[in-house]
Amino acid sequence: MPRTVKHLLIGSTEAYSGKSATVLGIAFQLRASGFDIAYGKPIGTWLDEANGLGDPDVAFMAQTLALPQERLRPPILSLTADTIAAQLNQNGEQSHLHTLSHYAQGQGEDLLLLEGPGNLDEGVLFNLSLPQIAETIDAPVLLVARFHSALVVDALLSAKQRLGQRLLGVLINDIPTDQISAVETSVVPYLERHEVPVLALIPRTPLMRSISVREIVTCLEAEVLCRADRLDLMVESLSIGAMNVNSALRYFRKGTNMAVVTGGDRTDIQLAALETSTQCLVLTGHLPPSPEILARATDLEVPILSVDCDTLTTVERIDQLFGQVRLHETVKVECVKQLMTNHLDLTRLLSLLNLKLPVTTSQS
Repeated sequence: MPRTVKHLLIGSTEAYSGKSATVLGIAFQLRASGFDIAYGKPIGTWLDEANGLGDPDVAFMAQTLALPQERLRPPILSLTADTIAAQLNQNGEQSHLHTLSHYAQGQGEDLLLLEGPGNLDEGVLFNLSLPQIAETIDAPVLLVARFHSALVVDALLSAKQRLGQRLLGVLINDIPTDQISAVETSVVPYLERHEVPVLALIPRTPLMRSISVREIVTCLEAEVLCRADRLDLMVESLSIGAMNVNSALRYFRKGTNMAVVTGGDRTDIQLAALETSTQCLVLTGHLPPSPEILARATDLEVPILSVDCDTLTTVERIDQLFGQVRLHETVKVECVKQLMTNHLDLTRLLSLLNLKLPVTTSQS
């Protein structure tokens, strides 16, 4: 008889592939099907030291899923400069294998979802890399890969070589709409022939790649000049206003939910941006906008941010944010629910896990 699987380890081939979104989406699906789930993240990577908190991802997951304390496993350790230095400087390597074995023990839940490190190598210094965790607790692994090209097959076959039979299946994320058909007809059959089950193909969704105006404010240490109550607006694209106003207007009309970066003295560009799909104006050079611009932005509920740095530096820093998107907005949570409902083969996942739907008792 096959053993009953009590945990599923969810990892990724690279950081920011959509691992947390996958955990959350699967958790919602399982809960809706009647399963009692728990969540754990053995190795933390984001320590909120300023507020004396642990990994905010764990707190977010616990709150979003309304998990009681007995269904939550906080990180064994967090990857910080201090923990890394301590590990490098001690005479004998500190092993967390015993702690990990105890960590993964069931406490009555149907399934423990474990969020793994950012890639297959992260955490190896502490014996907590994805393959090491999987081997120690004998966990099946669901691997998330972001689609860049058909060469995603390379990363997944390499992972298959390292994880062996513990690789339960894969989810390919962020596939451009015009390439989904090619992935279905070539990539998926190839992986299946090599015993790599493909459990979901997730299409690229602009909302999931978006960032909030608040994240931009934090990243740039910007001064908010108006509509500080609208920092939850989501930005899907970045535009630079450095041309003449007629060209700028044509350019801005092609964008959707933009952050527009321009000089604080370019009133003409700022007005043009406010007449299009702009979520915030980022004014460089720490030059104040005119009263006309402030009044118009206030009426349109568009935040204006002021920064000291130049336009090029500002654009580079915002652009980096798009590659490091975190899942902490309610609108993204709802999007994840819908994507996973539409694209995850839950029946096949449960079959591979050897899990049956809970028996529900109807009341007469």
